[in-house]
Amino acid sequence: MELTRRDALAALATAGVTVSGGVLAGRLEPPTADGDAGGVPSAGASGTDLSTPLLDLLDGVAEVLYPSGVDGRREFVESYVLGRIDDRPDYRDGMREAAAQLDAVARDWRGDAYAALGVDERDALLRDLGVDTADPEPDGTITERIRFYLVNDLLFAFYASPTGGRLVGIENPIGHPGGIQSYQRGSMPSAADTSRERFDDG
Repeated sequence: MELTRRDALAALATAGVTVSGGVLAGRLEPPTADGDAGGVPSAGASGTDLSTPLLDLLDGVAEVLYPSGVDGRREFVESYVLGRIDDRPDYRDGMREAAAQLDAVARDWRGDAYAALGVDERDALLRDLGVDTADPEPDGTITERIRFYLVNDLLFAFYASPTGGRLVGIENPIGHPGGIQSYQRGSMPSAADTSRERFDDG
């Protein structure tokens, strides 16, 4: 099953976000002169573009959260996030700060960028931080901000998309992304568990 930009638009519509076509043109900030983007940009970076390392990190989080058999994940994440941060500088800065903090923890605890870690190691790092049980708070602790800006938003995008909704048994996800244990009750699905039961209640 493949996630598409149309799925991203549907998820954005569910979130009440209306975007122009140009926002979803896949704009990426160019790498630095030495070819290395030098880590995830922190709060204060300008524009609605996504740097390559930031998109790498977001896609790495999505790989932990989404079923392994889903194709088109990176393009879906890029399109959804571009729509979410367009004309929302405070939200954009909060997301970038949470991403930069997660990346810093990965480098400190695991010795490498978050996106460079294996999927199981990325999953374990989020759990070690307590993200799987944290309350989503935009102004909370580092763990709560990661939960709010990165995990919850990417989970919502998946559940609210038509393709993701069908995959987890939500026939009409628009306006109703609920019914999923990991989203409603705050438990993050395991990267190792790729069966449909991973998402179902009970």
